[in-house]
Amino acid sequence: MRYLDLTLPTPAENLALDEALLVEAEACGESLETLRLWEPRAPMVVVGRSSKIAAEVHAEACRQEGIPILRRTSGGAAVVTGPGCMMYALVLSLNQRPFLRSVDQAHRFVLGTLADAFRPLVAGVRCRGISDLAVGDKKFSGNSIRIKRDYLLYHGTLLYGFRLELIDRLLAVPPREPAYRGGRAHGAFVANLPVPAALLRAALRTAWQATQPCSPWPRELTEQLVAERYGCREWNER
Repeated sequence: MRYLDLTLPTPAENLALDEALLVEAEACGESLETLRLWEPRAPMVVVGRSSKIAAEVHAEACRQEGIPILRRTSGGAAVVTGPGCMMYALVLSLNQRPFLRSVDQAHRFVLGTLADAFRPLVAGVRCRGISDLAVGDKKFSGNSIRIKRDYLLYHGTLLYGFRLELIDRLLAVPPREPAYRGGRAHGAFVANLPVPAALLRAALRTAWQATQPCSPWPRELTEQLVAERYGCREWNER
């Protein structure tokens, strides 16, 4: 598997690169699985492909604090990310792993692999709900998926040193929540995993055997997706 540890300058570019890796793999005609890691340089809100901003985000608070709201290509609810929240993206082959065409099996496989990778670092890591990772009843990772013809994009958050108070300030209560949340506010529901970023990176690379450099990365396609989608108000606020 290829490995790319790359944070681009803007939120739009970073979201676009995740999709660009998926589009590149679809067009390649050969195995092109990739693990990408990145970490935002400033706080940002990212909503799901079908999210309603008015229902999921305190948009006025975001405006007052100068925090951008962007829309990703995968599903799920809104998240807040920024420094102290590692972002990962996996592009996996559906031809090599045909069982991943089932969304439920894709969640179980990816999250199970991540839980096994992190459990030696923090006891009690496990999958919770549909697409969460948690320790006990505290969530530290939310995830979402986009499936195309030959590849899927599975990406998510890994809280390890994030300003958790931002989540209550910037996000509303989600329209859907897992049973284990028990109606708790964001601040009582989420937690940072007490693991340094370097150890998280190493665990992820080992778990996915991501040893091949991803060079060159799809720069032109990323720029195209920013121009057509992620940098456009019509896409982000629709």
